[in-house]
Amino acid sequence: MLLKLEASLIVASFAIVLAGCSVKSQVEQATEDGILLFGNSSEPKGLDPHQVSGVLESNIIRGLFEGLCVEHQKEDGVATEGVAKTWTPNDDFTEWTFDLRDDAKWSDGEPVTAEDFLFAFQRILTPELASDYSFMLYYIEGAEAFHKGETSDFSTVKATAPDPHTLKVKLRGPLPFLPELTKHYTWFPVPKHTVLKHGAIDDPFNPWASEENIVSNGAFKLKTWRFNDHIEVERNPYYWDKANVGLNGIRYLPVKNLYTEARMFFNHQLHITYTLPPELIEVAKKEYPDNYRNELYLGTRFMRVNIDRPGVNDVKVRQALSIALDTQTLIDSVLQGGQKPAYSIVPPNGSYRTPKMVEYSPEKAKQLLAEAGYPEGEGFPELNLLTTDQETAKRMAEAYQAMWKEVLGITVGIRQMEWTSYLTTMFAEDYDIAASGWIGDYLDPTTFLDMWVKDGGNNNTNWSSEEYEALLHKAENTADRDERYRVLEQAEQLMMSERPILPVYWYTRNYLVNDDVEGWYPLLLDNHPFKSVRLKKHSTK
Repeated sequence: MLLKLEASLIVASFAIVLAGCSVKSQVEQATEDGILLFGNSSEPKGLDPHQVSGVLESNIIRGLFEGLCVEHQKEDGVATEGVAKTWTPNDDFTEWTFDLRDDAKWSDGEPVTAEDFLFAFQRILTPELASDYSFMLYYIEGAEAFHKGETSDFSTVKATAPDPHTLKVKLRGPLPFLPELTKHYTWFPVPKHTVLKHGAIDDPFNPWASEENIVSNGAFKLKTWRFNDHIEVERNPYYWDKANVGLNGIRYLPVKNLYTEARMFFNHQLHITYTLPPELIEVAKKEYPDNYRNELYLGTRFMRVNIDRPGVNDVKVRQALSIALDTQTLIDSVLQGGQKPAYSIVPPNGSYRTPKMVEYSPEKAKQLLAEAGYPEGEGFPELNLLTTDQETAKRMAEAYQAMWKEVLGITVGIRQMEWTSYLTTMFAEDYDIAASGWIGDYLDPTTFLDMWVKDGGNNNTNWSSEEYEALLHKAENTADRDERYRVLEQAEQLMMSERPILPVYWYTRNYLVNDDVEGWYPLLLDNHPFKSVRLKKHSTK
């Protein structure tokens, strides 16, 4: 009732603002100035491409940095020119040559060269840096062995620079979609001259990416960073394609409360929201159809399980927890955004056949828990669910808690933390169960499957399987796409049978966009190239 009342008050306040507004709103002024006001959920963990792993960090890094290839403005799975002008594979897609533009520069005017890419590859793969995303480069021959400390000789990693504007990469298997991978920030260059000026290559606390020191090569450069208030970027005067950048800047606002964010949008304080509270979705559909967006989003909401913890170290318990959740009811009563119940980790996409591993079955869940030695929940150990401090996250956690209590007779506590503390706790594996999610980094099933390898930086479940990793390697060396998909399906089925994660739903994007925003199109990965976005009623300075 209180949430419905709050939704009504937000809409009412919007009507009052419309009726009484006589001076320029923040959005009107920002549109005139060419500054995009962008809701970005929470304070980012950082801006170092090798030290982050979240969507909200990606939104900022995508404005500041640029890789070999960049996203197409409106077409999924299409790579366009970035630092690379052209890219050419050999016949079996195991070797790629990237021709780098000679006018690419860092925001301090220094040239971007192939050496910056090699330095970035070496840095992210250096074990001491402890990057969570290093596995994204394992496709390069020798990268995994170097990262795992089997050798300290980086020349064994088969990426080379024959000259300052040529980058050659030799892969350990055929990879026709390598240009897609290079759109991700783990493949971006970092400025060797700046990183080494402020610390060692393997120092995870190197301050090169702080407000005072950061140098970037994207369409924008950092202007200001005010903790828990905003991050603002401005046009990079050295960017090679500066003539086609449509914005003068972007102001990223870390608005944690979804209702506050919606109120800010309706009060003309934001151009784009990060998301939309479930209670406002129907209102937005009816009252603001031109501003409301409901889009497919290649991602999965799930829970990680720390399988070393008592109780959940039993696969039958994990399976019971999974199938005791009535995810369709969760979607209908809490989320209300057109999401679909997830029956595995990889969202259905194209000709890949996601194995159907999870189906709501309360009686089967009770049986599995009893077989594990906890009939009706008797004697079950105390567990906690780690989640973030957003309102919807809290409501979902409470719904999980209630369903597990009703179906299984067990009590699971809730630990809420703000974003950065939540990430730190999860990566330290200081949890029993952790509410999680994963958005695809590229359009292939491996973006959801590769992270579950042993010691993977984003695994954090203590689960691994040699058989699983053997299937991933087999798929990597299978050139035929359909045959490769069948192998990956086997790997997914194996992983899900042991249930180190509990799938909940497949994402959709529900958010609001102001009428002034142009050049913003639906994309499955939501990785919009900010340089292509424009605001009405202004010309760039």
